[in-house]
Amino acid sequence: MTEASPPATFLYEEDPDHPGWMRWGFTDPTRYNNFLGPMLVRVDGGVALVRMTPERRHSNLRDNVHGGALLGFIDVALFAAARAFGLITAGSAVTLDLSAQFIGGGRIGAPLEARVELLKETGRLLFMRGLVVQGEEKVSSFSGTIRKSMKVAAPQGEA
Repeated sequence: MTEASPPATFLYEEDPDHPGWMRWGFTDPTRYNNFLGPMLVRVDGGVALVRMTPERRHSNLRDNVHGGALLGFIDVALFAAARAFGLITAGSAVTLDLSAQFIGGGRIGAPLEARVELLKETGRLLFMRGLVVQGEEKVSSFSGTIRKSMKVAAPQGEA
């Protein structure tokens, strides 16, 4: 008798509606990432491109993208980029720091794109930076550090 594989908790697969892009997100609709909506990711020339389309639920009273929603998107974009670069798997890293500078207001209904580059990888750390754009408009610049999790060894006698 074989054990059934645990259900996949993360989605990272080709998007048939967007050739060349991967779908990115949790399969559990009750997790935070799903609040941000569908995300797409791909690597282009050493830069990871991560997209979301903000909705009314992401807006502030000025009908722009709320700063908290933008920060959430940037945080998730760091992980989507690290996965697209082949540096982490789902659930294998945490954010150590994130710094963002708001440059302009993001519009609701138009795709936001985080352009993320890896500055340096050490044994456990990923140093990244990027720019969030909406069309030709710059919305935010950011930098962040992700710590890759250590592999936990199984207790003796267990494989």
